[in-house]
Amino acid sequence: MSHDREPGKVTFETDGNIAFITVENESKMNSYTPAMMRQLAQHLTTFDEDDSLWVAVFCSAGKHTTAGLDMPKFFGPDAEEWEDQALVDPFALGRRSTKPIVAVVQGITFTVGIEMMLAADIVVAADTAQFQQLEVARGIAPLGGAHFRYVARAGWGNAMYHLLRADKFDAQRALDLGFVQEVVPFGQHIERGIVLAREIAANAPLGVRATKAAALRYLDQGESAAVAAIDDVKDTVFNSHDAHEGIQSFIERRQANFQGK
Repeated sequence: MSHDREPGKVTFETDGNIAFITVENESKMNSYTPAMMRQLAQHLTTFDEDDSLWVAVFCSAGKHTTAGLDMPKFFGPDAEEWEDQALVDPFALGRRSTKPIVAVVQGITFTVGIEMMLAADIVVAADTAQFQQLEVARGIAPLGGAHFRYVARAGWGNAMYHLLRADKFDAQRALDLGFVQEVVPFGQHIERGIVLAREIAANAPLGVRATKAAALRYLDQGESAAVAAIDDVKDTVFNSHDAHEGIQSFIERRQANFQGK
């Protein structure tokens, strides 16, 4: 079978407490097929349910993040179903990962590529990254969360400026909008994502997850719910082994050895 006929895939690897989820379909600019979306959801679920894994790095092979969906396979006469409500949703519209995800993007990052990076927690972009939310130019509208995450990150005017024009913008603009947190030279982008993941993994995983959960409570339910979540944070972390270890490591002036319990 020739290379350009090989189906795309999403791979899953681990290194210590870090999971690496990589999109591999370079011959089609990492476009997603329904099978790849299922694989991605399955890998995200494996990550979320494995107590030994604390942070994930989500990236794409090659020069580009993704050109988007392989449209005929999603919307054509032989469209395949891929969604499973029991699995973690790559768009974080259904089940969302309880653990931090660092997304890394480069080159063409279109449509679902933007929506999935905005569903992650931290984004590193290569300086080659080009973003475009193309749906309205194709006769449809965003389905993966762009319609509200653009507004949440960038405000109404900036969101409409890009969503309604379907224009292309670069990594610096994405940084200015708050879509990405760092821009680094191409070739350093994945390593930078790994460095950030290692920094997160050096912290207490229960505290990290409790922080994410409480922040999401604010997004989903507002300030009063976020205030109420403080009691949940106390119950989750303050009597944990990691909390005692954190205090003891401070007293003993040494690096903490967190265990996630």
